[in-house]
Amino acid sequence: MASVATARKRKAITRDSPESEEVALSDSGSDLEDGLLHEIFSHDGDEDDYESELEEDFDEEGEGTQSTGTDLDEVIVDEPSGKKDDGTHLVENGTGHMLGKPSGRDTENGTEGVEDEADQEDAPNYTVTQDARGNPRYIYNSIDPVYDSDDSDARATANTIGNIPLSFYDSYPHIGYDINGRKISRPAKGEALDALLDSIDVPKGWTGLTDPATGKPLELSQEELEVLGKIQMNEIPEVGYDPYPPTVEYFTSKTEIMPLSAAPEPKRRYVPSKHEAKRVMKIVRAIREGRIMPYKPPAEEKEEEQGLKTYDIWANEVPRPDHPMNVPAPKLPPPGYDESYHPPPEYLPDQSEKKAWEEADDEDRDKEYLPTNHDSLRKVPGYDRFLKEKFERCLDLYLAPRVRRNKLNIDPESLLPKLPSPEELRPFPTTCAIVFRGHEGRVRSLAIDPSGVWLASGGDDGTVRIWELLTGRQVWNTKVGEEEAINVVRWRPGKDACILSVASGENLYLMAPTITDPETEAASRDLIDAGWGYAANGISNGVAKKEPAAQWTRPGTRLEDEGVLVKVNLRSTIKVISWHRRGEYFATVSPQGQTSAVAIHTLSKHLTQLPFRKLKGLAQTAEFHPSKPIFFVATQRMIRSYDLSKQELLKIIQPGARWISSFDLHPGGDNLIVGSYDKRLLWHDLDLSVRPYKTLRYHEKAIRAVRFHQGGLPLFADASDDGTLQIFHGKVVGDLMENATIVPLKVLRGHQVRRELGVLDLDWHPREPWCVSAGADGTCRLWT
Repeated sequence: MASVATARKRKAITRDSPESEEVALSDSGSDLEDGLLHEIFSHDGDEDDYESELEEDFDEEGEGTQSTGTDLDEVIVDEPSGKKDDGTHLVENGTGHMLGKPSGRDTENGTEGVEDEADQEDAPNYTVTQDARGNPRYIYNSIDPVYDSDDSDARATANTIGNIPLSFYDSYPHIGYDINGRKISRPAKGEALDALLDSIDVPKGWTGLTDPATGKPLELSQEELEVLGKIQMNEIPEVGYDPYPPTVEYFTSKTEIMPLSAAPEPKRRYVPSKHEAKRVMKIVRAIREGRIMPYKPPAEEKEEEQGLKTYDIWANEVPRPDHPMNVPAPKLPPPGYDESYHPPPEYLPDQSEKKAWEEADDEDRDKEYLPTNHDSLRKVPGYDRFLKEKFERCLDLYLAPRVRRNKLNIDPESLLPKLPSPEELRPFPTTCAIVFRGHEGRVRSLAIDPSGVWLASGGDDGTVRIWELLTGRQVWNTKVGEEEAINVVRWRPGKDACILSVASGENLYLMAPTITDPETEAASRDLIDAGWGYAANGISNGVAKKEPAAQWTRPGTRLEDEGVLVKVNLRSTIKVISWHRRGEYFATVSPQGQTSAVAIHTLSKHLTQLPFRKLKGLAQTAEFHPSKPIFFVATQRMIRSYDLSKQELLKIIQPGARWISSFDLHPGGDNLIVGSYDKRLLWHDLDLSVRPYKTLRYHEKAIRAVRFHQGGLPLFADASDDGTLQIFHGKVVGDLMENATIVPLKVLRGHQVRRELGVLDLDWHPREPWCVSAGADGTCRLWT
C-alpha cells in the first residue's frame, strides 16, 4: 500500500468552514441536526461533483492508477476553525493532510502525540507536490489564528469572483470559484430547502437572508445576536458606554468681572413708566409755579480780617476830566517789544533758542508765540494755526454731535397703493332707476330670476310679490304666511322652468307663478309634481322607517290655484335657501334647529336629508360650490367646506369676524367674500390661506348681505344697516402669482333707516351691471 500511496499524486482541496461551529463527520444522520444549512448542502450535494473533477484531473496527468469507491487518496481538508474541542487533529501523511479522529493507540500512549506535535512545529509549513506539467508545486498550510494574531474575526471570503454580480451565474450550476479554482456549487433552493427546513431545527444565528457575496444563507455571530438583543430590550449596545456622565456645569459659581457682552442696553428695551411720568410732571409744575426752588450751592464767603475793611474805589467809576485829585483805575500793561512785528534785535531768539522752542511740547513752552521780525506791517503773514484750530473745532463738533431730528413731511395719500380710477372701471350701478312700492312693513328678501325679467320679493306682510323689473309693475302676488313673515325668496337656476322657493316661518313653499307662457308653466308644474311618486309614506317593504326630516305635503286648494304646489315643513324657522347650480338640489338653514339646522332637499324625489348629525356652532348660512361637489356651511365664527362625494371635511376658513351674517362665492370658486355684523367685509383667497386676504371697513353699522355678480362682470356689493350699498370692483385673474384687485367704486344711498335697520338684502342682474336692494322702509330699488 505504501508504494501505491507514494505513486499517487495527492491534491489538497480546501473547503470553507464556519468560524463558530464544530466540524463533525460521522456515518449517522445526526449531522443534519448539529450542523448549519450551508454546511449540510456542501457536504452532501457537492461530493459527486468533486469526485468527477478529481477523476478528470487524474486522466489529464496520465496516471495509470485507479481509485476505487471511497478509497481516494484525495482528502478534503477543512479550514481550521476557532474551536477544536472535539479532538480532531491534522495527521501528516506523505504529501497530504488527513482530518480524522485520534486512534486508540494515540489515546493510550500520550507521549507519541506529544512527539508528533513537536515534529509538526519543526516541520515546514508547506508541502511540495507536482502540477500537471511536472513542475514543483508548493501548497502552504492554512494559518490557525490565535488570540495574539492580527487576523480579525471577519469571515474569509470563499468566493473569489470579486464584485461581479451573482446574476451573471444564473445560467450555470455554480456561483463562482474558490481560492484553488474549484467551482462553488449553487446552494439548493425551493422545495428542497422547504423540506429541509421542516425536518430540522433552525440553528442559532439563522436570519433567513442570503449573503450576496457567497449566495449562502447569512448567519449572525454571537456578538451580533447580543447587540440585537440589547436593542430589543432598549439597552445600550455599546460596551462601556456611560449613559449618565458627570455633569459639566456651563455656568459656574465664580462671578465674572465683565459681563458676557459689553454692549450698552438698546433704547428699544426702555419702557417709560406712566406713573413716573406723572410724578415728574408734578415736580415740573411746582418748579414753574415757584413752589419748589432749584438747589443753588452756597457762595463761598471770604473771611474778612477783623478790624480791616476793604473797598473797591473803582467799582462804579465813570469817566472824569483829568484832575490832580482824580486817580484813574490802573490799566493793563502795553504789549512788550517781543510782541511787535519789528522787535529789537535783543528780543529775537537765536537758532538754538528757536530750535529748543520748536522741539518743546505745547505745555512746556513759556510763550505761545515766537518773536519774529518783519520789515513792514504789510509783510506780516496770516495766522499760521488758523487751519489747525479750525480742524480741531470741527473735530469736536463731529465727536460730540447734537442730533437734530427732521420731521418727514409725507403725504398720507402717497403711501396708499395706486388704484385705477373708478371712471376707468365702468360700467357699475350709480343711480336709482326704479322704486318698487307695495309691501306693508319691511322687505326682507328679493331675487331676480335667471332670465333677468322678473323680480320676486317677500316681506313682513306675509305676501310674495313678483314685479316686472324694467317697468316696476306688479304682475303676481300671493299670501302664504298668515302670521309669519316671508324670510327668504329664491329662484331655481335654469331657464327650462320658472320655480320660486319661499320660506315663511317653519314652512317652505315651491310655486310656479302664472307669469310665463303655458309651456314653461307646464314644465314647471311637471318638475315639481314629479316627486310625489317618490314620496315616503313611512313604510317601505313592510319595514317601518324613521321619522322623516321634513314633511312634503300639498298646501291646499286656494294656494294650489294660485300656483303654490308644494309645502315642506321643517319644524324650525328657515332663514336661508341656497340652490345647487343644476336646480335638482337646494339647501335650507334653520339657525334654531339643532340637528336639523342644515338640510339638503331633492326636488325630483321630494326627499330631505340632514347631512350633519351635530354641527359645531350656530349655523348662519350655506352655499354650494359653483362648479365642484363642495358644500360650504357658515357658523358664527367659522366657515367649513365639505366634499360631498368623499363625505369629508376639506377646510376650515377663519374670517376672524365676531358674527358672520352672510357670504358668497366667486363664480370661479377660488374666492369668497364674508359680511359680518361687526361692520367688516372680508375677502378670502381660498388658494392662498384660510385667513382673510383683505379686510374692508366702509360701513358704520352691521353688514346684512354680500353678493358677487354671477354674469361675468368683476363686481360685488354689500348692504348695511346704515342704509347704504357699497359697490366694489373685484378682478380675479387666472395667474396664481397675481393677487385680486379690489377697488371701491360707489356708495349708493336712498333707503331710509327704520328701527336701526337699513338695507336687508340685495341681488345682481344675471347679465347687466344692475343690482336691486330691499330695505326696511318697505321699498325695493333698482340701481343702474
